Amino acid sequence: MTTAVIEITRARNPFPQSGVARDSRGTPRYSDVPATLLDALRAYAEGRPDAEAVVEIGRNRLTYSQLWKAACRVAGGLRAAGVRRGDRVALRYPSGMNWVLGYWGTLLAGGVAVVVNTRSVPAEVEFVLCDAGVKVDLAADTPLPDGDSYVSEGIVATDVAALFYTSETTGDLKGVPTTHEALVTNAENMIRGFGLPREVNSDLRMLISVPLFDVAACNSQLLVASYVGGTAVILPVLDLAALVNAVVAERISFVVTAPAVYSLLLSHPSFADADMTSVRMVGYGGSPIAPSLVRELLAAFPRATLTNGYSLTEAASLITVLPDRDALAHADSVGYAVPSVDIGIVPLGDIPNVGELVVRGANVTEGYWYRPRATAETIVGGWLRTGDIARIDDAGRVYLVGRNDSIINRGGAKISSAEPQYAAICTEPLPHAASRVGANCVEMCGGVHRCGSGPHFRSGEIARRQTEGTEAPMPDYPAVDRIRVDSDSGLR
Repeated sequence: MTTAVIEITRARNPFPQSGVARDSRGTPRYSDVPATLLDALRAYAEGRPDAEAVVEIGRNRLTYSQLWKAACRVAGGLRAAGVRRGDRVALRYPSGMNWVLGYWGTLLAGGVAVVVNTRSVPAEVEFVLCDAGVKVDLAADTPLPDGDSYVSEGIVATDVAALFYTSETTGDLKGVPTTHEALVTNAENMIRGFGLPREVNSDLRMLISVPLFDVAACNSQLLVASYVGGTAVILPVLDLAALVNAVVAERISFVVTAPAVYSLLLSHPSFADADMTSVRMVGYGGSPIAPSLVRELLAAFPRATLTNGYSLTEAASLITVLPDRDALAHADSVGYAVPSVDIGIVPLGDIPNVGELVVRGANVTEGYWYRPRATAETIVGGWLRTGDIARIDDAGRVYLVGRNDSIINRGGAKISSAEPQYAAICTEPLPHAASRVGANCVEMCGGVHRCGSGPHFRSGEIARRQTEGTEAPMPDYPAVDRIRVDSDSGLR
């Protein structure tokens, strides 16, 4: 990163920064939050013992008192297995109660939870286990550890709580150490960015339909529910009928999923007659969303606010949030920087508001797990290079336009792969089969330019446009003539 960072002003940012102070390096940090999420969990176990904490759809449910006691027994079992402060424990359970207890039990034992993507191929799993130096592997068929109740005292904010593995920013799989402070910071940013109830409120019931190994599902849903004393309701496997039933039966107040899932959900036969009035907040992220889908969500969830979020594993999840007031008018934006995160741009050319997005904050990792070269390349001058190319408008809203490694060269013109993708989402009547299109299957006039994987979008909305025959205004993308899905595009 040879060009100076242009820091984005917060002059028109809607999120309050009360309680945010800067350390000696200029990093914004909260000064009035718990040191760890374990502190919050213990407080609810003692102060609201009978409040419901976690529900696994179709199986069991635990109150805060039950969750604390069960997790302490898991911690005791891990301790008996030799786990000491800083030792790594791999979590490979499917999403559900065992995963939750394994996670909290690891933290209570003073260990580091190694969050393993259960969809990874065996070679990738083995790499993660070896790279992390795992002491105990909680594989899917492994019973939960059980022992005498144990709580490791003296855990501090700067201790590493979890290792999430990612390949998004630099391309190769590597661990991201995530501290207790980072988890608390992310939870606080969720409250302020999404407008979650600050008061102890058991009415917050958050449906988690994304696998818990996902950084957003774990850090921005499961842990946030515990941070505010709400209820995390886990749907172990995504099934649209089960999702609808869960919202109704569990009186879900906060739903978060990808735009493609919402598109499919709205057209599911069971949705039309379902009572969605309990839903007060609808969150989405992970891919572009069409304005028409935003309008449909507003109609389908009449009592809910709509909020878009942009997350990164290296930032313990949340970086920016698009609030409800901008959900329709700026549907193509991922919003403003959350309160304790600074964002900046490293310009690609002469335009100062377009370039690589960089971030810093107490939720941002200070480096990769034993990857000094990757750390040096990604974290420069205290700023983390996201690898995402962004445009910033005059209000400070962020618009993601592509990846640093997915720029298409069309006759000398540089076009982000996200530009034809968003063009397709808004206007192209592609067939329903086009469920995933990446930069490697974008055809431009003059040939196919392959440029790496790039960001993907799912075209549930495209399928809807095919059947509806509707049109929407399209931004003036540079010379995107047509979209072609190649046979080797990985379409599925």
